[in-house]
Amino acid sequence: MALGFLDIAMTPDVMDVQHEMGSDALWQHPRPGRTSDRFTASEAAMIASRDSFYMATVSQSGWPYLQHRGGPAGFLRMIDDQTLAMADFSGNRQYITSGNLRGSDRACLFLMDYPRRARLKIYATVEVFAPEAAPELLAQVTLPDYRARIERVYLFHLMAFDWNCPQHITPRYTTQQVAEYSQTLQTRIAELEHENQQLKEKLMSKGEDHV
Repeated sequence: MALGFLDIAMTPDVMDVQHEMGSDALWQHPRPGRTSDRFTASEAAMIASRDSFYMATVSQSGWPYLQHRGGPAGFLRMIDDQTLAMADFSGNRQYITSGNLRGSDRACLFLMDYPRRARLKIYATVEVFAPEAAPELLAQVTLPDYRARIERVYLFHLMAFDWNCPQHITPRYTTQQVAEYSQTLQTRIAELEHENQQLKEKLMSKGEDHV
C-alpha cells in the first residue's frame, strides 16, 4: 500500500503535539479518495511553471539543510507521474546537498506559487548521476538557452506529495509577471485614450456643424 504524505510526516512526537493541541482527530484518521503517490495534471502544471523551489536534505550530524534551487521555468522536469528530474548547475561549490544525499537519499521539495498563494510539498528519494553516466536523462534536463554548467543530474522518485492551504502567504510577483500585467494595463489605457480622442473629435465636429 502506498504511503500518504502524512503517513511519512506524522511521527509519534508529531502525534503527541497534535493530541496536546486538540487537533489529533483532524489528522489521525484515513482520508478516503485522497491519493498522493502519483502526480496529476494539477501537480504537473505547478511543477512545469516553477522557476525555483526549496530542497531539504539531512546531514550525517542529523541537522536538516535547506537549499534554494533555481533556473528557467520548467527546469524541474516531470519524467512521468512518479518521477522528476533536474540538472544540478554549478554554484558555490560547497556541495552540501550532494554530500547529504550520499548518506541518505531522502529529500523534501517545497514548491511555491506566490501569485496564486499555493504550495506543493513533495517527499522523494533521490538518485544522483554524473552527466556522462546518464546521457538520455541529461538530454531531458538540459536547457539549451540557459548558460550554466551542469555538474550532475538529480532523479527524484516520488514517495508522497501534499498541498498546503494558502494561509499566511503574501502574494509576490516576478519581474516578468509584473511586466505582463503592466502590458495588459497599458494596452487598456491606450484603448481608452483612443476612445476618448474619438469622442472629442466627434463632439468638436458637432460643434462646428452648428456654427
